[in-house]
Parts: sequence; structure tokens; C-alpha cells
Amino acid sequence: MTTERKHIDIELDGNAPELYSNLVIISHSASEFVLDFATVLPGISKAKVKSRVILAPEHAKRLLLSLQENVARYEATMGKISLKQPNNGQSFNNMGEA
Repeated sequence: MTTERKHIDIELDGNAPELYSNLVIISHSASEFVLDFATVLPGISKAKVKSRVILAPEHAKRLLLSLQENVARYEATMGKISLKQPNNGQSFNNMGEA
């Protein structure tokens, strides 16, 4: 079986909402991945989810691979992205921060 890649014409107009997020909470079930995007502000201990994206597991994996590829390209041009260890001792895997 051959897999054909279809070209999808994507239109981005000026009405698409933009969102800044520095925290992503990721959860999953057997059938979907849920990404909740929020913004944490200095001195404020509460973050409100501003957007939720729900993905099929296959699409979550494609997103992961695409992000890995794009980060590698970014670092090849701009330099390595360094990650600061969280202050509370948690690992990055448990935090979900963007």
C-alpha cells in the first residue's frame, strides 16, 4: 500500500486568535491527548487555562516529531536552548511547562 501525501492549502487571516502560553498541562487517555495552555504571571499563584487542544494519539506523536525537528533547526541557527532546573525540585517531565 502506498501512502500519498495530500497538499492542504491553509489560510491564515488576521482574525485567528493569538495566545501566549508559558505553561502547558498535558494529560491523556487511551484515545486522546489533551494540551491545556495557560499563562503564569510573576507573583500570581493562579493560572487560568486559555486554550485546550485535543489530539488523537497519532497526531500527538506527529506533533512531537515536528517539534523535535523544528527545535533542532532552531538550535542549529540560533544556538542551544538551555533549560533552567525548576526551583521546586520537580523534573521537567512532571511540570508540563512550556
